[in-house]
Amino acid sequence: MTIPDSAATSDRFDQLALPPSCLSNLEQLGYTRMTPIQAAALPRALAGQDLIAQASTGSGKTVAFGLPLVERLQSTGLPSTPVQAVVLCPTRELADQVTLEIRRLARARANVKVVTLCGGVPLRGQTLSLQHGADVVVGTPGRILDHLERQSLSLHGVHTLVLDEADRMLDMGFFDDIAKVVHQCAKDRQTLLFSATYPPDIAKLAEQFMRAPQQVKVEAQHSAHKIRQIFYEVKENERLHVVSLLLAHFRPERTLAFCNTKQQCRDLAAVLQAQGISALALYGELEQRERDQVLVQFANRSCSVLVATDVASRGLDVSGLEAVINVDVTPDPEVHIHRIGRTGRGDAEGLALTLASLDEMGSVGKIEQLQGRESEWQPVSALKPAPGGPLLPPMRTLQIVGGRKEKIRPGDVMGALAGECGLTREQVGKINVNEFSTYVAIEASRAAAVAAQLGNGRIKGRSVKVRLL
Repeated sequence: MTIPDSAATSDRFDQLALPPSCLSNLEQLGYTRMTPIQAAALPRALAGQDLIAQASTGSGKTVAFGLPLVERLQSTGLPSTPVQAVVLCPTRELADQVTLEIRRLARARANVKVVTLCGGVPLRGQTLSLQHGADVVVGTPGRILDHLERQSLSLHGVHTLVLDEADRMLDMGFFDDIAKVVHQCAKDRQTLLFSATYPPDIAKLAEQFMRAPQQVKVEAQHSAHKIRQIFYEVKENERLHVVSLLLAHFRPERTLAFCNTKQQCRDLAAVLQAQGISALALYGELEQRERDQVLVQFANRSCSVLVATDVASRGLDVSGLEAVINVDVTPDPEVHIHRIGRTGRGDAEGLALTLASLDEMGSVGKIEQLQGRESEWQPVSALKPAPGGPLLPPMRTLQIVGGRKEKIRPGDVMGALAGECGLTREQVGKINVNEFSTYVAIEASRAAAVAAQLGNGRIKGRSVKVRLL
């Protein structure tokens, strides 16, 4: 049964069956009106129904499953509690975002423990966290399976299971891993499945693991006034060159360029780097450490162009993204909508530029059909270099060896940058403290000197190793 988003009668949170403490917390978080997917999904999820919800990143879906999950948690009062809810995510980045949001939503509840279980982090620390008890586990299927096999995790008490961005987990080959995790959960659980697209494997997943699921779908259309879409017809051997022309013509500070294959990603990043453009590639074979460094640099404005595949970019949420370039047309029109929705967020306007060969015109037609409008086409010959030097990012990233394990906090880093290097807050960008490393964005003109000064200085009274990425 498919229920359109118009089925929701009100977009006010206080119309839902939520306790006053929860409503007060939502108000403090700035959540006064529900997004379309929240209005469509929350009444059914709060009523305990299984749910298949089709919605993209940035639509507010985490609240749509996070609120029902938090409201179903039981306070046991025991120091070591059985896991009551599990959220499966395709990537570590998305799992970190979901963990943060669930903790925010659970502020009105006493002692809700949320543990993140993802690869790229030693198992031992995660095992210790689980031994102290966890109400909610958020993680990737592979790492959760590792803990199940080592018997450091039990899911027999799980009454809420969430599959977030299920289509991407299936794209990444996680079907069997998901099945193994699901079979460890209680049979009478509630299952909430969220997906940007609805490929056949989603129906297979729902048939095997869900009980009479309700379906809600919010069309992820983008206003033509907020995101300007321009298409360019190209020959196959012109694509990479035309990307350079687009960057020189429009000069966006940050661009996300989508390719359909890993090889195309590598090739484009190499071409742009050879032209002196700050470009990094993101694809499935990267080690977690490399992936972390790429994402940090793009998010903190130390990289001009991120070249990515759809699977690798899932969970990436970057504010203030000026442009998206579709180097290849995706054969799935809903994936196209998801791609271009990364720009034009909030009050900002965005630019979506798509390169299409004659062989891809059928896919362009599907996009036009889904969007209900014809595409704007311009000739490649109209692309002329705009004034200005090489396209360089405004920031550079320093990596400091030492992170949460050494009890380093963002304030410690800022204090050292001000004291040792004489920097003001305006000259420092994002500070990301990870388990073993800390990344900080510095104004590009000062970055090399700051790396040398900080390498000879101290943070929290200790000497640190610093390098410029």
